[in-house]
Amino acid sequence: MESFKKIIVKELEDGSFSQTIEKAGLDSLIPNDLLVKVKYSSINFKDALSASGNKGVTKKYPHTPGIDAAGVVMKSNTEKFKIGDEVIVTGFDLGMNTSGGFSEYISIPSNWAIHKVGGLSLKESMIFGTAGLTAAMCIDKLLKNGLLNGPVIVSGATGGVGSLAIMILNKLGIDTVAFSRKESAKEFLHQIGAKDIIHSFEISDRPLLKPLFSSGIDTVGGTVLENILKLVKPNGGVSICGMALSPNLHITVFPFILRGLALFGIDSAEAEITWRAYLWKKLSNEWKPINLESICQVVRLEDIGAEIEKMLKGNQVGRVVVEI
Repeated sequence: MESFKKIIVKELEDGSFSQTIEKAGLDSLIPNDLLVKVKYSSINFKDALSASGNKGVTKKYPHTPGIDAAGVVMKSNTEKFKIGDEVIVTGFDLGMNTSGGFSEYISIPSNWAIHKVGGLSLKESMIFGTAGLTAAMCIDKLLKNGLLNGPVIVSGATGGVGSLAIMILNKLGIDTVAFSRKESAKEFLHQIGAKDIIHSFEISDRPLLKPLFSSGIDTVGGTVLENILKLVKPNGGVSICGMALSPNLHITVFPFILRGLALFGIDSAEAEITWRAYLWKKLSNEWKPINLESICQVVRLEDIGAEIEKMLKGNQVGRVVVEI
């Protein structure tokens, strides 16, 4: 039986968690519709939580994280995919409680996979990964509701979702304002297409502030989202997809009633497969930034631990792709 490498996160007796690279046989994978040889994965905040023992993400250990994977079908029990097909897998239960993409092989249901379309390499699909798909969902919600008139404010702008949202909006010719507390990231944010940068908000108890933005994309939640909602123009909207700062929202109904704002919640993990396929086609063609690779660094399985520590400390900028 062929053996393969994967990251294993284990819970130790003292309650801490270890990350090691181990070998396993293909028979260790639970049989499913597709056996995929993984070529690339990527590191997301949810992976960092799973790899550090967050049981709100992963309930049982030992476990292999990795909510993203791109690779080649090696075995198929369905007519939808044939051996040799290149596929993209993001979200669902991959890397949460199902062995994930920080591995040379994954075994998955066929309805978790998307055929990789032309215009996008496997590596590029993982520069996007869950972060890029989430950014695309945020943008698509605003676009279909006529709310991308600019400028659009994007929070968590140096992170994966935020930076890719700015790059896609820039490709679409829409002005963006980046919100990031990292003052050292000015050059990076301008390079990816941000027209202006905000490092802090006015401290105010007022329920509404002077309207500045047609819409927003918020990736962090908490007080940042509260301020964005107070600053969006009448009949605008905000797509929300993260809560790294806080899941709590303390705000009046004034932005929603007096300005008619809409709030769009984005859950990319369980999004409908047809919407995913539609957005991957967009990302591989007219929404694909020319400078996509400029926000990416490529690491090996052996380097994942250091990158996860950096992400948990809030020091990660752009995207980290794992070459398997």
